[in-house]
Amino acid sequence: MPLRQRIFLLTALLAAVSAGLAGCSSGASVLSQPAQWLTPYRNDVVQGNFIASEQVGQLKAGMSRLQVRNLLGTPLVSSLFHADRWDYVFSFKRGGGETKLYRYSVFFQGDALTRFAGDAMPSESEFLAQLDVKRKLGAVPPLQATPEQLQAAQPTKAAQPPAVSAPAAPAPTNYPPLEASKP
Repeated sequence: MPLRQRIFLLTALLAAVSAGLAGCSSGASVLSQPAQWLTPYRNDVVQGNFIASEQVGQLKAGMSRLQVRNLLGTPLVSSLFHADRWDYVFSFKRGGGETKLYRYSVFFQGDALTRFAGDAMPSESEFLAQLDVKRKLGAVPPLQATPEQLQAAQPTKAAQPPAVSAPAAPAPTNYPPLEASKP
């Protein structure tokens, strides 16, 4: 195709697109405010230990340090000056928006948990909804099995455990030389 025809077709296409955008009000507003649709990507920043409200609900006074660590995870802040206090800090920043900060502290006396306090923590489903704004979460399925499901999960009486074979013979203690002997 000759150069003049290409230029003519490109100009006609550009004029048609411009006329189409000028005719609709949304196209005019998009072109007049390029900062809204032409911005750099800003990723979400998640830092610290996320503690769900379900985990906080399982805390009980008298739990050992190991039980608390198994439930909440390793504390983000463990001070030498406050050995009986563990601080869990969690922050979430969506794109270029506002940072949400959550703090929770647990206090010990010796090895026993005495008290715990902090911000109101979101549930796991609330936190997941904050992470993925495009996906809508459905209802949480029940986490209890019906009697029929429990019965179906029971092993059948005909199933026998596998037979245990006799232990293998010990490995030889006399190994051949690594290098061939020279005559």
